[in-house]
Amino acid sequence: MHSVNDRSRDIGEFVPQPDDDLIICRCEEVTKGEIRKAVHEGMFTMTEVRRYLRTGMGLCQGQTCGRLVKSIIARELGVSPVELEPATSRAPMRPTEMHILANEAKEDA
Repeated sequence: MHSVNDRSRDIGEFVPQPDDDLIICRCEEVTKGEIRKAVHEGMFTMTEVRRYLRTGMGLCQGQTCGRLVKSIIARELGVSPVELEPATSRAPMRPTEMHILANEAKEDA
């Protein structure tokens, strides 16, 4: 049995496929080929691919593409998708104006 993150194992050479131009992450316009190539360049986890290609970091926060990205990574690594750890999820953040925080303190007093 092999570890999913075992970087010493050979997963083979990247071989382009006819459907590599298929857009998987619509928010960030990431294609299947870009994801496959990232795996062959050494990004074996969902988090690594997310940080490199920004998959799942758009408006939908991975709700649309998450499963597809995971299955593509698993297929390239030759493992089951359940063996991959999910990417770390964080709540979307927006800048907050200081006057909003200042008013909040007044209400609590």
